[in-house]
Amino acid sequence: MPYRAPVDDYQFIFDHVVGFGQVTSTDRFAEAGEDVATAIMTEAGRMCEEVLAPLQRAGDLTPAHLDNGVVRTSPGFAEGYRAIAEGGWVSISADPKHGGMGLPMTLTTAVNEMMSAACLSLQLSPLMTQGQIEALEHHASEEIKALYLPKLVSGEWCGTMNLTEAQAGSDVGALRTKAEPNGDGTYAITGQKIYISWGDNDFAENICHLVLARLPDAPKGTKGISLFMVPKFIPEADGTPGDPNTLKVVSLEHKMGLHGSPTCVMSYEGATGWLVGEENDGMRAMFTMMNNARLGVGGQGIGVAEGAYQQALAYAQDRTQGRALMTGGTGTILDHADVRRMLLEMKADVFAARSIALACAVAIDMETATDSQDWSARAALLTPIAKAFGTDVGIDVANTGVQVHGGMGFIEETGAAQFVRDVRVTAIYEGTNGIQAMDLVARKMADGGEAMNALLDEIEEQAEGARGSLPDLAEPVWQASETLRETVDWMVGQSDLNDRFAGAVPFLRAFARVLGGHYHLAAAIAEGGDGRRSRLARFYIERLLPEHTGLCAHATAGAEGLYSLAPEDFAA
Repeated sequence: MPYRAPVDDYQFIFDHVVGFGQVTSTDRFAEAGEDVATAIMTEAGRMCEEVLAPLQRAGDLTPAHLDNGVVRTSPGFAEGYRAIAEGGWVSISADPKHGGMGLPMTLTTAVNEMMSAACLSLQLSPLMTQGQIEALEHHASEEIKALYLPKLVSGEWCGTMNLTEAQAGSDVGALRTKAEPNGDGTYAITGQKIYISWGDNDFAENICHLVLARLPDAPKGTKGISLFMVPKFIPEADGTPGDPNTLKVVSLEHKMGLHGSPTCVMSYEGATGWLVGEENDGMRAMFTMMNNARLGVGGQGIGVAEGAYQQALAYAQDRTQGRALMTGGTGTILDHADVRRMLLEMKADVFAARSIALACAVAIDMETATDSQDWSARAALLTPIAKAFGTDVGIDVANTGVQVHGGMGFIEETGAAQFVRDVRVTAIYEGTNGIQAMDLVARKMADGGEAMNALLDEIEEQAEGARGSLPDLAEPVWQASETLRETVDWMVGQSDLNDRFAGAVPFLRAFARVLGGHYHLAAAIAEGGDGRRSRLARFYIERLLPEHTGLCAHATAGAEGLYSLAPEDFAA
């Protein structure tokens, strides 16, 4: 089924749900008004529909492969990437000083989501480059910026992120890659990295690797990690790719999904690198890239959910099966109550997750435009929720899409299963969803819950304002916010972090559920309670929002029950 970019839905969320008008009212983003945003979204949507979507199956059926040390990409991917680069879609939010558009992250987030829906395997390449651009803008020397950023912004060069090693996954501090000073301002980088998304390709002039490594005598753990730029080809002074660097792709991983996206094992053998930022301060620089990527990965999950929903809906509208109870005649499976339930859950959760991600992007833009600490705290709070809930929704919706197809969903030819296989890793990379939840109840509660309570105040203020016109929708949202506030207070009151960690995942899910109710209520208010979005809001608030009660109970159960079992109790 052809993918349709849901441009109208993004525009509605911009205008009525997440307050994008606040962003365009600032001096920084005044030029990104409604006409510009509509033009950007329309043109990007057309590119996704006409160029990227046809590559989805090709990437799955004809994976990237390694040929004499060079990654050969799936058929059509080079042309697809060229369309992304030439359209400026790699660098929507990059600094105009280096050739970027300088537009809000909110627009980048929406465009990235559309590209993910059309062809996730290919979208992962520009997402990595975007994160590298932001890291260099914030932390690199002026010399590195001048040499690398114009090429990355234009899409002529691609960027990667090299953190993980075989013995150092989520525990980044255990990495062993070494960086030895060469005496001329450069460093010799030696080590092996795994799980490097788009570690090589056959369509970019150069691949720029940001590599975490240890300097001699560096402190142990994360406090002794530095960040280095290590290009595939060492650039000449004019930016022309020069001699090959001493690095190589050892192998490509054989994966459950994302077959069109080469996941590389990279070997650095005294490769020439340049320090980015200060010595032993690499994690701070890398977190700039990772935070960018976490919002982007949340958008990947939402994009796949959109693609899976569209395909499931098309199938349900076409598939004739059984007798329709409402009409008494033979109809499509869309007439059956359980199929409608599945499709409405899919659609309602896509809207909720999309709104959370775009609200996070708005907060990032407002922080950028105003330097406000309140907006900074809001962006930090929403980032782990956007990443974890967005990817969980991607997995849930893709899985439900297979169910809507019935037996045909289990047959590879329909493509329904590809959504499940491709999206599964999004809950794992860029920090597992469990780590996102632990971050939410630890670092994001370091203020005693102040940022969370400020957001809950806004939710309750909106609900109180709607009690007169939409009481049956506003009251449940207000009550859910109060239940969540009590859960926040419980979490803040736990001196033992492990009690928080034991309930961190259900807590994040509960927070997302309540936020979803808040944004669905905003949609209903905008429509005056009468319209298709209002009907969807009613479904979410009546049937999905109540899940928060059980989730909050789980979140506040503490750690004792988890540790009451002895190791031998886990045996079969």
